[in-house]
Formats: sequence, C-alpha cells, structure tokens
Amino acid sequence: MEWTGEGLLIGVRRHGETSVIAEAMVVGRGRWLGLVRGGRSRKLTATLQPGNSVQLVWRARLEDHLGAFAVELLQARASALFADRNRLYLSQLLCDHLHLLPERDPHDRLLAHALRLLDGEIDAADVARFELMLLDELGFGLDLTHCAATGRTSNLTHVSPKSGRAVSQEAAEPYKDKLLPLPELLFGTAPADDEALRQAFALTGFFLDRHVWGARNIDPPPTRDALVDQLVQSA
Repeated sequence: MEWTGEGLLIGVRRHGETSVIAEAMVVGRGRWLGLVRGGRSRKLTATLQPGNSVQLVWRARLEDHLGAFAVELLQARASALFADRNRLYLSQLLCDHLHLLPERDPHDRLLAHALRLLDGEIDAADVARFELMLLDELGFGLDLTHCAATGRTSNLTHVSPKSGRAVSQEAAEPYKDKLLPLPELLFGTAPADDEALRQAFALTGFFLDRHVWGARNIDPPPTRDALVDQLVQSA
C-alpha cells in the first residue's frame, strides 16, 4: 500500500532510539500516523515540527498497519511560531483540537480553516468559529439556524445549554439566566469586541467540555485560556 499527499504536522513522539511517530492532517485522508525512521536526526528534526506543512509518502504492507512516512518539507512555520507567543499558542491549540478527530477520516474543511489561521493575521473571531466547526465535524454541531421555541431565523441571541439550539431574544427573555449568550460575531455580522469574544469562547468551550473533554476524561488544551486572554485584550 502506498499514497502521496500534503499534510500539516500536528504531533511527533519518540519511537525507539532514532525514530519518531509523526501525526499529520492529510488532505483527503484526515488524521494519519506513520513511523519516520531516523526522525530524531539533526537533518529531520527541523522538518518534523508541529505546524509545518510537509509532503508525505506513506507505505505499508497492509492498509490497517501503522506504516512508514517519507517526509519532505513544504512550508516551515515553526521558527516563526517560536518568535510570536500568540502564534505559538494558536498553533498548539489547533494541533490539540485536530488531534481530537478520528484517524483516517477526511476533514478537509477543518484543515483548510486551520491553515488559513496559521498563515494569516490572527483573527480571534475566526478561532472561535474554528471551534464551532470542530464541534460540527465531531458530530456535536450546534443548531444556530433558527429559534428552538419559535422557529424564527432572525434576532437569535442565546443558545440552550441542554439542546445546543439557538433561541431568539423574545423567547429567551424569561430564561436568560439559564441560557448561553450567542454573539453575532460567530455569524460574521458584528465586530469582535472583548465581551463578544469571551461569550463566543465560553459558548464553544462549554460544548467542547460537555461532549469532548469531559466525555473523554481529558483536560482542555493548556494554551487555550492564555490565548483567549491575549486575543480578548488585543481586540
């Protein structure tokens, strides 16, 4: 078995004395792992950094085997990430989020969004939208298209923490203390001020904790709170 593709490195761990197991999000193939023989060498260490884009050739005797990667650097981002704390935290957060996806299941929309975040200006609202998309790709998407109580498609201001469905301002009024605010910036229709950003990340964090972190008994990404604080302060 053999294939060739482009991927974003999202993790590397040691294997034996000289090799590593690399983890990448591959276009058309999803999250894929492979052994890189000699991956701890000086020649390959700089290439095998999370956040770099690489050309991969994967080979295995059988499709369900771990297989081995041959790796060629396409775009080096690691050095720039280490020079900018916010970009470094962003890269680590994106890699942690992508690691939640099932193996060998394509998620090209999410990968494209991650690459856009890594290569462009840091857009705090777009980071929150990435988390919203992540929930959707994991099968826990929120229904923000219409009000759960009235069916209205406009003036949606809150989300039910139980159902994950939007609620209009009028229907939410008697229950506001039990609902989660839904900032308009998640729809791309309002400026990303500090209050709206905190509401957006509180919303995505609530459902990530319920459906993913808590359900899998894992901790949230360690850089997430620090990155959110920095993004909100600079909004």
